[in-house]
Amino acid sequence: MVESIARVRHIRVTPQKARRVVALIRGKQAQEALAILKFAPQSASEPIYKLVASAIANARVTADKDNVFLDEQDLYIAKAYVDEGATLKRFRPRAQGRAFRILKRTSHITVELSTPDETTGAAKAKKVSK
Repeated sequence: MVESIARVRHIRVTPQKARRVVALIRGKQAQEALAILKFAPQSASEPIYKLVASAIANARVTADKDNVFLDEQDLYIAKAYVDEGATLKRFRPRAQGRAFRILKRTSHITVELSTPDETTGAAKAKKVSK
């Protein structure tokens, strides 16, 4: 079983918008997730696409290091979540000398890839056959 993690921190996408895109790919096969992200119209899909591609490359490196065969078609997104990062505070001038605060939010996005575990697959097969 091969696992890999990729993270991007302080990305200038609001967490709410990033969560919408991450929800599209959660639990899907990695190659299918790349295809979905490539054609998703949201602006957050581009950095998430790069993140999933990086996680696939990390899995390839981990498999080579451990001398384990890795079929990239077997990789699926085990976990994908978005945390809130630091908020940049900016001010905009308003009438009569006032100032309004503008909050520019950032995100920390994490994607974990995994291959299906053979022992789990065997246990599921036993449950189905009973």
